[in-house]
Amino acid sequence: MGQPLGRVVGGTTAKVMAEQLGLHTVGDLLHHYPRRYAERGELTRLAELPLDEHVTVVAEVADARLLTFNRGKGQRLEVTLTDGSGRLRLVFFGRTAQHHRRELVPGRRGMFAGKVSVFRRQLQLAHPAYQLLTGTGTDDGGGAGGEGGEGDDAAAVAEFAGRPIPLYPACRQLESWRIAKAVRVVLDRMDAESWSGLVDPLPGRLRAERALIPLPEAFHRIHQPRAQTDVAAARARLKWDEAFVLQTALARRRHAASQLPAVPRHPAEDGLLSAFDARLPFELTGGQRRVSQEILADMAGEHPMHRLLQGEVGSGKTLVALRAMLAVVDSGGQAALLAPTEVLAQQHHRSVTEMMGELAEGGMLGGSERGTRVVLLTGSMGAPARRRVLLDAATGEAGIVIGTHALIEETVRFHDLGLVVVDEQHRFGVEQRDALRAKGERPPHLLVMTATPIPRTVAMTVFGDLETSVLDELPAGRSPIASHVVPAADKPHFLARAWQRVREEVEAGHQAYVVCPRIGDESEPGAGAGGGDGDGGGGGGEERPPLSVTDVAAELAAGPLAGLRVAVLHGRMTPEAKDEVMREVVAGGVDVLVATTVIEVGVNVPNATVMVIMDADRFGVSQLHQLRGRVGRGAAPGLCLLVTEAPEASAARARLDAVAGTLDGFELSRIDLEQRREGDVLGQAQSGGRSSLRMLTVVADEEIIAEARAEATALVARDPGLEAHPALRTALDALLDAEREEYLDKG
Repeated sequence: MGQPLGRVVGGTTAKVMAEQLGLHTVGDLLHHYPRRYAERGELTRLAELPLDEHVTVVAEVADARLLTFNRGKGQRLEVTLTDGSGRLRLVFFGRTAQHHRRELVPGRRGMFAGKVSVFRRQLQLAHPAYQLLTGTGTDDGGGAGGEGGEGDDAAAVAEFAGRPIPLYPACRQLESWRIAKAVRVVLDRMDAESWSGLVDPLPGRLRAERALIPLPEAFHRIHQPRAQTDVAAARARLKWDEAFVLQTALARRRHAASQLPAVPRHPAEDGLLSAFDARLPFELTGGQRRVSQEILADMAGEHPMHRLLQGEVGSGKTLVALRAMLAVVDSGGQAALLAPTEVLAQQHHRSVTEMMGELAEGGMLGGSERGTRVVLLTGSMGAPARRRVLLDAATGEAGIVIGTHALIEETVRFHDLGLVVVDEQHRFGVEQRDALRAKGERPPHLLVMTATPIPRTVAMTVFGDLETSVLDELPAGRSPIASHVVPAADKPHFLARAWQRVREEVEAGHQAYVVCPRIGDESEPGAGAGGGDGDGGGGGGEERPPLSVTDVAAELAAGPLAGLRVAVLHGRMTPEAKDEVMREVVAGGVDVLVATTVIEVGVNVPNATVMVIMDADRFGVSQLHQLRGRVGRGAAPGLCLLVTEAPEASAARARLDAVAGTLDGFELSRIDLEQRREGDVLGQAQSGGRSSLRMLTVVADEEIIAEARAEATALVARDPGLEAHPALRTALDALLDAEREEYLDKG
């Protein structure tokens, strides 16, 4: 399975597979599963083709016309495909047009591969590769990049006569049917070698109990099915492989963590936590009380807590985390809060000191004698301030240290680090987390906070080594947020009304956010706040760059929001400038803040009631929900306007309609996951990298994941070193290269 592809499929094909598809070995290719299957007699729905994506369609030629241009010197062949649901145009230019005209005659069916574009409002593939299908055999039309017959007709007849046709994730240089041909070569080679070197990770008992087919048979059935029942049996087997190996890795991490020693942390009876609770101007919600109890019980144990704290936007996660930190300070220890950006670190520092009041000024004039010191450490601090913070952390004067990645530098020492709180887990690499946790004499307790809710199955996979606490109710006094899609291209007057609403909110004494996907760059001019000439939805033609903070702020200040106090905030500003702007916003000195997603998490301005998100289709579902959570944090109701130029029937618009249609973050997280797939659960979250989950989908396969988790946990409890399961250990080693195994170690 580890054999290089070049030895089996040839150097040229192997090079394309490696460069374009990330496939290097025989095992990689066998795990490159068909995206879907077309049946003989089934036509792909042309009406649902995505723009700007490389697709393979099965369709029938409706008509073909050879046209001339440039006074007869040039030729263009236009072929129309149909499937009953829609039509698709193929275009061929130049000398090959005559050749394609002879092959692509009305009534012929085939597989056609190319990138979908729009010309004169009609979907088309320019110079597609294709392979014709016939009743008795397969002709290879050889389109742009297709291969000539080479005696393949007999194999093609066997492959297509009544069988589902596998359609693979492909690329321009390597069409689906050429991938299928390479897979056939590999399967033949493996059969000839009796599948030597194949590692079957599933224990025999587990395979037998669930009536799962052998692994070689699963590979044959997934790549060369005779019927859809073959596909179903293969998927059932391959999903179990992925789920079980992954859950075994996570179970081993949990088991290892449970063996580590930790200092039990108990809050003092009449200490800092009690004093803090007494000064809160409101009651904790039932959820906050329940989750706090779970955390305090964990930290009282002799092994380190590894807990995930997740919940709805605005559910009060920061308050729960602060109570945990105060409990640790009560016990004589220190707590560190690691934030992904300086803006968020500064916001946390402001929030914590405001909530604690004089309790955050321990040892200072006017501070409470039961208090502690809360300090902020960021990379941009001046040397004198930095020295003071480092001294406070090292001596234990500072009970709570809040900071960015600057916290993990070697010069930072803690007197007794008892708790690490990580905000926005996926933005940190494992080295950063471990470097901070290594600063404790014994492993400190760990609390991870996610900004938006995640489905249970994601908690069992991405965060599968952590116990989970969920905050599912909003604090009293929070107002609902109304959300609406503003179709700027179809109805420009809707956008004009959006700016009018912003002005109305400001005149009523409130504040507004305008969010743009780009900072702005003079070398790359964008369209303005009045709507651009692009289509925003990834269509054909010249697509404008995303709207930028600098362009939109200038246009608003000079146009629809003239006379209002407009400020900007983005990642290229100095930390001092960012902090100054945020202080101005909090103090009410700014009416409208035009910003990038730097305001996505943690920014708390209760007076902000309206948010306008420009080019909203360029953001993910969970990101939009997180942004929306920045308004409606006070007594006045919130309003979120999602401005887009995406066409009404596009997937982008459907995504925005989903966000506008519900405030349920758990439901939106499922939609988000379904639309962007899982990403690589063993790599950086949302990185867009190649997924180690090739068959398993964490939304649809909840039952398999839960069963695999139970089986893996039981197996690891009996055999932590997998001594009795060498094949499973080998499969784990293959899955978890050093970097990925470390990523799993949230603790």
